[in-house]
Amino acid sequence: MRSWFSGATVATALAAAAVSAVISIAVTSPEGQAIRPARTADDKPNFNGVWQALNEAHWDLQAHDARAGMVMQDGVYPYEYAKVPAAPVLALGAAAGVPASMGVVQGDGQIPYLPAAAATKQQNGEHWIDRDPELKCYLPGIPRAMYMPYPFQIVQGTDKIHMNYAFSNAARAIHLGKVDPPPDDTYMGFSVARWEGDTLVVEVTHFNGKNWFDRAGNFHSNELRLVERFSPMSADAIRYEVTVTDPQVFSRPWTMAMPLYRRLEQNATVLEYPCIEFSEEFMYGHLRKEQLVKRWEGDTIIVDITRKVPPGESLHEWYRR
Repeated sequence: MRSWFSGATVATALAAAAVSAVISIAVTSPEGQAIRPARTADDKPNFNGVWQALNEAHWDLQAHDARAGMVMQDGVYPYEYAKVPAAPVLALGAAAGVPASMGVVQGDGQIPYLPAAAATKQQNGEHWIDRDPELKCYLPGIPRAMYMPYPFQIVQGTDKIHMNYAFSNAARAIHLGKVDPPPDDTYMGFSVARWEGDTLVVEVTHFNGKNWFDRAGNFHSNELRLVERFSPMSADAIRYEVTVTDPQVFSRPWTMAMPLYRRLEQNATVLEYPCIEFSEEFMYGHLRKEQLVKRWEGDTIIVDITRKVPPGESLHEWYRR
């Protein structure tokens, strides 16, 4: 009897421990934070909170080697591996380098550009400083806003889900239900969603075609259509998957995927990153009557800057890119 009782007690204790572990995963939180239920009142996964991607997708969606800078030039030898940082990034040393990545593009890892679009993508990368909308603090668009190196917040309701981003004070409303489309195309697109079990499926349309996907020059047109899928991996991680369709740029639909992680600091929030003010000199300094930023001198490098105004329509084209 004693042996049976001991075994039953152990079995009961183990079962209780297992149940306790499951409950703990669902309802506990780091010390100092309020308890967060795993599901909302309408029995959906609870995505409320502050989230952030932890990868290199904002540099380049595709797998890539590390390199010394986003802007490179030929070195002593005419080989790719022998290139050196170009003047705009040289003074930043290792801080201007690009980290290596396994990539987030699914399948064969390739983005299926049409031939003319592939040439544009290459030119975008070579002229990153002039062309990347991020440097001008333009609204980042979707999906780029989801994996930039800044936090974003999800506020989840029963008929709408709101996301706000630190970069450029960007925001989006995801509509759960039928709503009228916007009167014009936008940077952030128009998002309509539905639940498929525990996965939030979001269809995004009405883009103006002025965004990039990353700093490598991957881009799209105003024919972009996205299907996003938000699937809970745990209480503090979401699998984020995006299928991209744009017949003007790509030969077929393709998909990227990555985890998004909940920020677990006490009182985690999204603080403003006022890049509009930060980029004013970059954007408009060449239009000053008297140039303001002219020279910087360090211990080993002197940087002299000459601003120029693009002639004629080229000036307006620079802002429209």
